[in-house]
Amino acid sequence: MVDKKHRQAEACEAEITESEASVSNENEEAAGAYKAGNAEKELESLKEELKDAKNELEKNEKQCADYIDRLQRMAAEFDNFKKRSVKEKESLYLDAISDVAGAFLPVMDNVERALKAISADESTQTLKNGVEMVFKQFGDVLKNLEIEEIKTVGEQFDPMRHNAVMHVEDGSLGHNIVIEEFQKGYIYKEKVIRYSMVKVAN
Repeated sequence: MVDKKHRQAEACEAEITESEASVSNENEEAAGAYKAGNAEKELESLKEELKDAKNELEKNEKQCADYIDRLQRMAAEFDNFKKRSVKEKESLYLDAISDVAGAFLPVMDNVERALKAISADESTQTLKNGVEMVFKQFGDVLKNLEIEEIKTVGEQFDPMRHNAVMHVEDGSLGHNIVIEEFQKGYIYKEKVIRYSMVKVAN
């Protein structure tokens, strides 16, 4: 009787152990499934974070490219502004020199005419010397300002520098050649202060 009960107890223990093992396996499987589910969720979360980071990077790259483009355009505009400013400054200076020199030229013309008028009279030699000195000083001032006389006689007629007031036909002379100067012309760099008044052949 005792043996029978003992065997029943052992069988019961075995069933309990088997049940515990089964439950343990089920728990392990559940834990594994839980971990796998968490890992999958974490992976999806990382993918989303990576996607957001990629989008943010593309946004920042585009913004950076826009900034660079704006900076380059501003630099080009500033460079153009500097060039325009230099040209405008040079133009103002050129105009100022030309205007001042143009105002003095009639005075120089009169001095030159005075020299021609008194050159034949020996009694006025002292006066002539004084006028020549004044005339030379005018010439030196123009030279220091880089103002030059426009070449005329023997030169090809240039409408950009010469003003033809007379024309003559002469087979011994070339075509469109300046043969006489009535009034001197002057030029500062590339700007004509006064056109030369000339006679042109053919």
